[in-house]
Amino acid sequence: MILSDVSVTRPVLAAVLSLLLIAFGLLSFDRLPLREYPDIDPPIVTVDTTYSGAAANVVENRITELIEDRISGIEGIRSITSISEDGRSRVTVEFDINRDIDAAANDIRDRVSAILDDLPDEADPPDIQKQDSNEDVIMWLNLVGEGMSIPELTDYARRYLVDRFSVLDGVARVRVGGGQVYAMRIWLDRRALAARDLTVADVENALRAENLELPAGSIDSDNRQFTVRTQRTFQNAEDFARLVLARGKQGYLVRLGDVARVERGTTEDRLFFRGNGVPMVGIGITKQSTANTLAVAKAARAEMARINPTLPAGMAIKQSYDSSVFVEGAIHEVYKTLFIAISMVIGVIYLFLGNVRAMLVPAVTVPVSLIATAMVLLALDFSLNILTLLALVLAIGLVVDDAIVVIENIHRRMEQYGETRLVAAYRGTRQVGFAVIATTVVLVAVFVPIAFLQGDIGRLFSEFSLTMAAAVMFSSFVALSLSPMLASRILPKDTRHSRLSGLVDRLFGRLRNVYHAALQGSLRRSWIVVLVFTGLLGGSVWLYQAIPDEYAPREDRGVFYLMVTGPEGTSYPYIAAYMTEIEQRLMPLVENGEISRMLVRAPRAFGNFEIFNTGIVINVLNDWSQRRSAWEIMADVRERLQDLPGVRAFPVMRQGFGARVQKPVQFVLGGGTYEQLAQWRDILVEKINDDNPGLVGLDWDYKETKPQLRVVIDYDRAAELGVTIGSIGRTLETLLGSRRVTTYIDAGEEYDVILEGERSTQRTPTSMEYMFVRSQRTQQLIPLSNLVQLEEFADSITLNRYNRVRAITLQANLGEGVALGDALDALEQLVKEHLPSEVIIDYKGQSEDYKSTGGAILFTFLLGIVVVFLVLAAQFESWVHPFVIMLTVPLAMVGALLGLYLTGQTLNLYSQIGLIMLVGLSAKNGILIVEFANQLRDAGRPFREALVEAADIRLRPIIMTGITTAAGSIPLLLSSGAGTETRTVIGTVVLSGILSATFFTLFVVPVAYDLLARHTGSPKRVRRQLERELAAEDTR
Repeated sequence: MILSDVSVTRPVLAAVLSLLLIAFGLLSFDRLPLREYPDIDPPIVTVDTTYSGAAANVVENRITELIEDRISGIEGIRSITSISEDGRSRVTVEFDINRDIDAAANDIRDRVSAILDDLPDEADPPDIQKQDSNEDVIMWLNLVGEGMSIPELTDYARRYLVDRFSVLDGVARVRVGGGQVYAMRIWLDRRALAARDLTVADVENALRAENLELPAGSIDSDNRQFTVRTQRTFQNAEDFARLVLARGKQGYLVRLGDVARVERGTTEDRLFFRGNGVPMVGIGITKQSTANTLAVAKAARAEMARINPTLPAGMAIKQSYDSSVFVEGAIHEVYKTLFIAISMVIGVIYLFLGNVRAMLVPAVTVPVSLIATAMVLLALDFSLNILTLLALVLAIGLVVDDAIVVIENIHRRMEQYGETRLVAAYRGTRQVGFAVIATTVVLVAVFVPIAFLQGDIGRLFSEFSLTMAAAVMFSSFVALSLSPMLASRILPKDTRHSRLSGLVDRLFGRLRNVYHAALQGSLRRSWIVVLVFTGLLGGSVWLYQAIPDEYAPREDRGVFYLMVTGPEGTSYPYIAAYMTEIEQRLMPLVENGEISRMLVRAPRAFGNFEIFNTGIVINVLNDWSQRRSAWEIMADVRERLQDLPGVRAFPVMRQGFGARVQKPVQFVLGGGTYEQLAQWRDILVEKINDDNPGLVGLDWDYKETKPQLRVVIDYDRAAELGVTIGSIGRTLETLLGSRRVTTYIDAGEEYDVILEGERSTQRTPTSMEYMFVRSQRTQQLIPLSNLVQLEEFADSITLNRYNRVRAITLQANLGEGVALGDALDALEQLVKEHLPSEVIIDYKGQSEDYKSTGGAILFTFLLGIVVVFLVLAAQFESWVHPFVIMLTVPLAMVGALLGLYLTGQTLNLYSQIGLIMLVGLSAKNGILIVEFANQLRDAGRPFREALVEAADIRLRPIIMTGITTAAGSIPLLLSSGAGTETRTVIGTVVLSGILSATFFTLFVVPVAYDLLARHTGSPKRVRRQLERELAAEDTR
């Protein structure tokens, strides 16, 4: 080996190479960004349009379908989800992960701008945001002020704080939670209007005509120019109350104050936001769909620290809820695990080698390899995240393997042949150089194909796999350069053993004798090994089918959400009373310290004040070490709230992938009218109730139970009397719904002027008396009750579409021990058996992620096996040798699957990526035996003797590397705190898989080699044959 030869003969050069790797690695590490996961957030753009007072079906026809039709042809769209509800349309467009979000948002803006003229005049212009409309706030900050009311705090936040947080990099929107925005409220008295021969339209026209600020030109003198302004005269409630509407019959002026109550109120006071029972105003930071949660949260905290000293006396911004706390906690835990793993691996090496100086040789490869890996991460534009750090934890056991093989061989030569440490380092490294390179290439061959996967899975695990591959490559380089150089310099010259070293050597001697006898017996009775191997294969197939599968293990993320839903049509006082009751029932959990912060908000949705039947409680939990598991607390919350009769309340844990606050089961039925979809839904729900496949809290997003009143206009009578449909509609809209008519300015800010009927006079469906409209022909007032009738009916307030098809989504949590894959399979089966063929099945959220990733993982697994086989075939110049080595793969699989089965875990992204890793890890041991057996055969040893000696001599490095790899994964199993669940899964797979593979490889590979490889040669046989024939030619 040229590299090891040069390193032994030029020690300073070898040291400098490793020091350069450390120097550039540390520089790269300092520049790496920190995030929770690799950048897998898909670009999402939302088009949000408000159409106050409009029913859901009108919003769907007039706005949602127009927008969907217009944007559907844009490049790279993955899905279009739309919600049409009373007063609002939301269209959410998710793009392929490789699409640039700015370009996507610009494309949508261009398309939407072309249909602005086609939208209703009363609708607000569409608001286009680079975020998911369902995306939750990642951080809540509380604004508190002594002696200040909620509207005053809201006004201060909107004037001075929102813009400062909005300009931070990665922030999509800043919401003011519980905010009550000032507005001039004009509460119309219908009787007073009728008594003065006025209608709602007259009030609107007067406001629009009088409350103006118009340019009035300029006056030019010889030396100066004066700009003339007609300034608004309406600045406060008293000014608006003096607004003249008409002249009465006796000549007096009818003013607005005579027919309405005018006050400076708020646009909407039917909402609240409380933290631990205290009313407050929240500043909510929502990130752009592709932004880094950690970076945005850090910037927001820094901005808060800058703003706080400048606030007025008595006012302060306090941190309330921060989703990045879990991420930082999880990353801190992984770092802790990393150092524990390094300590354990070094301890195991010391145990085996029994000498501190001998231990240093493989131990130094760990820091060099891990630090140097940062260069590759920076060059590939990766980040430091939970997955790349997990890769480094798992790589600790691998990076020392090559160095262990090298040092063990040098150590053996010094003892067996009495060579000096310089000669042993030179010859010993050359002897195992091929094996080191072969194992490295095999491991890299497993990991690199993962990087070529497309979509979320490719993006997610390419960083994991390439981090691992880089660490292994650097470790191979160090094992063949720094390790032999250090061995030639610091290994003890004499081979006398310490007491510990002697004990370990005696133990290995006995183990080797036992193994030698067992191996001889296995080779004589090879059919037993073949039978055991076949049994293990069958066992692994059974285990694979028996273990439930899901997208990702559920995590205790330190915060859970309580979603509260009342009956359709619920009023604000009704939901507010229940939210207060829920808050009081949960306060004991705050008082005992398990919940550190409880934020209660009603209604749940932002921006749409047509719907009051929802609420949300955000429960921020204490540190993991100071409380029960979140799942126990959630069960406790269910217990406390189960006797609430008037609302449904269910806790939800937000998950890391596809991180919305939603239930894991998202099963979409599409393809018909809403009436057909409702029938199909009822059939499916009935069948689920008959034989529930483990679904908890089943719900759906189309409920035709909202009480509504249909206004039936007598068109002929209205036409005879000269009343237009438009004037009837606008009168009803203003009196019953509220209408923004104009604006006024206060201290430089513009606020709305809102007309609405006195709510106290319109409590019942029959409250139509004293509503009048004006005849266009006679100018007389016509009672509205003469022209219209009201019909009661029930319908849904939200109409959902998915990929431009009308759809209903069934949502559910999973029961204890139920896997997502099993639940979805059961639902699919029910649809096949009981619903017509025109039903379109689709998935959203975590269910969609699960469905889209299963095939990709399986493909990667098979690709990894094929690539490793081909790489080994090229290295060994044989098709038989790699086949023998690949027999170790199912041995590792059965151990890993058994570990998952016994610990009650699932097949998910993490466990599957661990299985892919095991392909390379398990093949490594087989390479050591086969490669050394080939070397001994090349030296002229008989086949069986060469095989037995190779297995005997390689026993110690195989056990050492197996135990060090296992030791590297043990801290993953023993860790606690944030992110424990994911670390436990991957630790279980690696530990049980590598122990199983190490044990069974020692018997299966020699037996398979004995049965299959007897008539094979070594990679150099063709070269030797060529040399013999060339020599024969030369002698002629």
